[in-house]
Amino acid sequence: MSIYNIKEFGAVSGKDATDAIQGAIDSCEQHGGGTVYIPAGTYETGPIELKSNMTLHIENGARLSFTDDFERYPVVETRWSGYVCQGFMPLIYANQVTNVSIKGEGVIDGNGRAWWEINSRLRKGESYQSPRTKEIAEANTDFTEPADTNLVEWPSQFLRPPLLQFFRSEHIKISDVTVCNSPFWNTHLVFCNNVSVQQVHFQNPSDTPNGDGLDIDSCQNVRITDCHFDVGDDCVVLKSGINEDGRKYNVPTKNVTVTNCTMHHGHGGVVLGSENSGGIENVTVSNCVFDGTDRGIRIKTNRERGSYIRNLLVQNIMMDDVLCPIAINSFYRHGVSKSNPELLDAAPVEFSEKTPVVEHIKLSNIIAKNCRAAAAFIYGLPEMPVKHVSLEHVTLEMTMDESIPGGEPDMVREGIDMAGEGMFAKYVENLSLHHVKVQPRTGPGLRLSHANHVDIEALSYVQRDEQETPVILYEETSELNVKDTAEAQNFIQKVGVTK
Repeated sequence: MSIYNIKEFGAVSGKDATDAIQGAIDSCEQHGGGTVYIPAGTYETGPIELKSNMTLHIENGARLSFTDDFERYPVVETRWSGYVCQGFMPLIYANQVTNVSIKGEGVIDGNGRAWWEINSRLRKGESYQSPRTKEIAEANTDFTEPADTNLVEWPSQFLRPPLLQFFRSEHIKISDVTVCNSPFWNTHLVFCNNVSVQQVHFQNPSDTPNGDGLDIDSCQNVRITDCHFDVGDDCVVLKSGINEDGRKYNVPTKNVTVTNCTMHHGHGGVVLGSENSGGIENVTVSNCVFDGTDRGIRIKTNRERGSYIRNLLVQNIMMDDVLCPIAINSFYRHGVSKSNPELLDAAPVEFSEKTPVVEHIKLSNIIAKNCRAAAAFIYGLPEMPVKHVSLEHVTLEMTMDESIPGGEPDMVREGIDMAGEGMFAKYVENLSLHHVKVQPRTGPGLRLSHANHVDIEALSYVQRDEQETPVILYEETSELNVKDTAEAQNFIQKVGVTK
């Protein structure tokens, strides 16, 4: 096997090694492939582009430290916040490659602070422009769809890049490395097939804006194993493009496994959406630990996304100190057109290609302790309820410490704050609870609204005090079937009716 040591191409620790690294990569390609070797040391670099049939080996003790000089990042094709457009080149970029590996126990450091500061300025209403953003704006002249949403960077065209992006590629493997301090999303895979991510450490500070760990975007046949996440946004995120642009490409994310991972801090542990307009299906999550994430398993979509999120199997999960362990939300209020108030209207709207379908979700063998807002939160659309959700052998316990604040279980249209409450389900059809234990700090174990065909068997409700709080509180609900739950038979109450 041919090995291309970047020192042989002029790299010196502590100095800019961009030309040496890219020279080694290009030479590797010219000779039919091999390994580009990064030895121990810190190497400052600008953006680098990977080629087919190569391994980038970052040795233990090696660190790639990327420049925060924005002008050194040329304009390339990317997918940014769900839209295929032109933007800053990702720090490590690969477009239409095959048989590529990144491995080793070294560190890839995006030095994102300067990028984050511009984002902060834009959020405050300040302006930013540079020769490169002008070039990006010119390249995106005819692309105006995101202008009416809450994407604060779109008007300035300061489209921060991910740290690592594979685009339209296949047979990709990332293993053992630490990837940290990304300008935007950390690691982003777009239109890829046959991907393996193993034993990778994803790290971003808690204040990183849009600091996702791993984004799987319109990809098929992806395996994520034995990874650790400690990031400023969602840990593992499955996406497939946004709105009309996502439906145009119509490439789903499907056949994804996430197993043996630990998520320590982040907005969500494993998240599906909200950019799901190409569809998301056939996903399994197993044997994972979520510690301190805002949400555990999270699905989010809205009336502009359309398509589907379906066939999700989650099992053998341990959660601790999460805001809401299970959040399924079809009425997500962010990323919708500001000029169309109907998108957040409580009344049903006509079914169309923009109506998302969320169905066939099975969650089993889950223990969640010290939860802060709600034990579970399911919120569909009045015109399209969430369908076929099953919870089996699940324990959901809220913190009993009243000094710990709650919050929004998920960001629905009207904004709902909860603290220490049980399960909540609205606009849901075919909900099944089997051997579920709920221990709220306040209120009923389960609240149902506009639900149809709910089957409950062996629901265990641990009440904090001796007050006869109903186990199940319901309204506008049909076909509610409860069995093998003696205490529930005594404390099922319809809203507005006292037993």
